[in-house]
Amino acid sequence: MEGASVADRSVIKLSDHISPEKRLREGPQGAKPKRVFSSRNIMLYGILFVAAAYYLLPLYVMVVTSLKGMPEIRMGNIFSPPMEITFEPWVKAWSEACTGLNCDGLSRGFWNSVRITLPSMVISILIASVSGYSLANWRFKGANLFFAVLVVGAFIPYQVMIYPIVIILREVGIYGSLSGLVIVHTIFGMPILTLLFRNYFSSLPEELFKAARVDGAGFWQIYFRIMLPMSLPIFVVAMILQVTGIWNDFLFGVVFTRPEYYPMTVQLNNIVNSVQGVKEYNVNMAATILTGAVPLIIYFVSGRLFVRGIAAGAVKG
Repeated sequence: MEGASVADRSVIKLSDHISPEKRLREGPQGAKPKRVFSSRNIMLYGILFVAAAYYLLPLYVMVVTSLKGMPEIRMGNIFSPPMEITFEPWVKAWSEACTGLNCDGLSRGFWNSVRITLPSMVISILIASVSGYSLANWRFKGANLFFAVLVVGAFIPYQVMIYPIVIILREVGIYGSLSGLVIVHTIFGMPILTLLFRNYFSSLPEELFKAARVDGAGFWQIYFRIMLPMSLPIFVVAMILQVTGIWNDFLFGVVFTRPEYYPMTVQLNNIVNSVQGVKEYNVNMAATILTGAVPLIIYFVSGRLFVRGIAAGAVKG
């Protein structure tokens, strides 16, 4: 106010003496509020509603069908809620449905999937994080060629390599076992995970790495004390990608294992495609939901970190 002119101060003083009634007659001041039901908002929320309905309607049909008995399902109205809720299809899908010669439901396949997913995810993420950290901060001779080979490996169709891998696992003596399938998932997850980690570590401030090197920190000290604490989002991304890919895998599970080691997806296929007895649609729907529950829960719990990690890992290539 000290630098204001005499005219400006007089205007300010006059405005201070304006009565509230006069200000009310002059009308509202400031920016004009935006309309809630503008054409832009109607179009935006309309598209979002259609997209949400497109993805949620099949899930709704699956849930309501799994809670109905077969007499009610035969009435034909798949969109109506159950008149009498029953959880018997869920119990049968988990512990009684026949998946070939065994009639113990999806419970065996669930624990097989857990024993396959956990070690495959942990081993592949640990190796890929160290590889990506090395490619981003510790350049070695032939690093670019090595990275190019990894990127090419991420886009090679799996079907091309199935037969050679079967021969290798058979010669090693682990074909048909869970260990062989864990190795296969670990190898096939390495290229894309290394690419993600390398891009993420490249996006971190280089000054942190240089300052640590000046202070005398080595390879593992920088990795564990600086890079690892800053890399939670990309680790969540890698975990979601690996859990989703390994848990939902059908091809490797049916090719590289025996019936007693079949994962959950293979057993689900055997339940749905069973040709014996009456087609129990409620049991099939319940089995499908149980099979997809683990990836869905992980997405709901850590979805925000997944988006953050993907955005951060896409900064540099």
